[in-house]
Amino acid sequence: MAIQPAADTAAPESGPATPRQRLSPQVRRVFGFIAPVNFSIYLVVGAVPGVLLPLQVQGIDESNKASNLAIIAGVGAVAAMIASPVAGLLSDRTRSRFGRRAPWLLGGTLATGLSLIGMGFAHGVAQLVVAWTIVQIALNLVISPLTALLPDRVPPAVRGSFATLSGIGLMFGALGGQVLGATFADNIRLGYLLLPGGMLVAIALFLVFCPDPSSRDQRNDPFSLTLFLKTFWVSPRQHPDFFWGFLSRLTLFTGYFLITGYQLYILQDHIGLGDDAVGKVALLGGISLAAIIVSTSVSGPLSDRLGRRKVFVIAAAAVMGVAMLAPLLMPTLTGMIIFTVVCGLGFGVYQAVDSALMSEVLPSADTFAKDLGVLNIAATLPQTIGPFLGGAIVVGFGYSALFPVGLVFALIGALAIVPIKSVR
Repeated sequence: MAIQPAADTAAPESGPATPRQRLSPQVRRVFGFIAPVNFSIYLVVGAVPGVLLPLQVQGIDESNKASNLAIIAGVGAVAAMIASPVAGLLSDRTRSRFGRRAPWLLGGTLATGLSLIGMGFAHGVAQLVVAWTIVQIALNLVISPLTALLPDRVPPAVRGSFATLSGIGLMFGALGGQVLGATFADNIRLGYLLLPGGMLVAIALFLVFCPDPSSRDQRNDPFSLTLFLKTFWVSPRQHPDFFWGFLSRLTLFTGYFLITGYQLYILQDHIGLGDDAVGKVALLGGISLAAIIVSTSVSGPLSDRLGRRKVFVIAAAAVMGVAMLAPLLMPTLTGMIIFTVVCGLGFGVYQAVDSALMSEVLPSADTFAKDLGVLNIAATLPQTIGPFLGGAIVVGFGYSALFPVGLVFALIGALAIVPIKSVR
């Protein structure tokens, strides 16, 4: 049964539109809140797996830190990969006076906070596996419904601009989280105690000022095992453009996480910074943030103005791949800075424009959050593949082998966009 968008979701009319079209007050408020909300969420994402978790793992068993981190991150990412589309399905089918998304945003935020506090008291690898898995599940109860805002409430003509604001908040959070995480290097438990507070405040304010329309009268198809299994699947034959976009994100993110997932250890062992590496994580985070903000701010609105998405995404993925050669050819801090700047510029463009592109190839308006949850597998699965593949590469061939493999994955990500036909 089709779900009709509520009157204040600004569902677009068919036909051409321009980025200058007037937006309703409800949509303008969503525009205003998306950056701080994403910032608060990805501050956690940047600080924990980027700095705090690797430091915890290193403190438990320094000699096996790479393989232990691979296990913890890999198991957690598998949980996230499963949780993302399931959370989307539950959100799509939720009937409440507070709407489809709001109950999950609030509940997931509270669960994330509690599980992070528990993570601060973990003292072994097995405890960290369990704790990080719970955090990943809880975070996806927030992220999957939140990503549905783009197709739910934003007209297609301004989705690039909205994705730019979303990406700015995301990147400020993810990279700022690395900087913040480094400040808690000597008191990891305090970091876990303080991080959830900002997320709870931001989500609460969003729910007050951007309320979800009531979904009490929504009619859903009967639940069945077949329906549940379809949660994890979008037919590539029926929806080829969605498939190619999925493949692009999957391969590009795999190459990206091969390197960034081991950034601290690369700085310590490949670059040779040793104990000084933690401080350089903060430095590189600030540099990357500046590069991403510049490219994101320009590319999203420019993509809207030109009415083109593919050329931006293809170029961004190719640039990210080329950037991965810098630390290989120049295994110094300077090489890592060059990689950070160039990759940041490419990632900012990709983050802004690919989100808008994918919002235009979603299979059905009835299942926005579920389909975006499937798409999110392309971002979470690399967090499983990346650490395991990266760990095997490091053990077998050393850190230098990560970079050419990352380049190959990034170039595949660029080429996968070419067959998409429904978006220019």
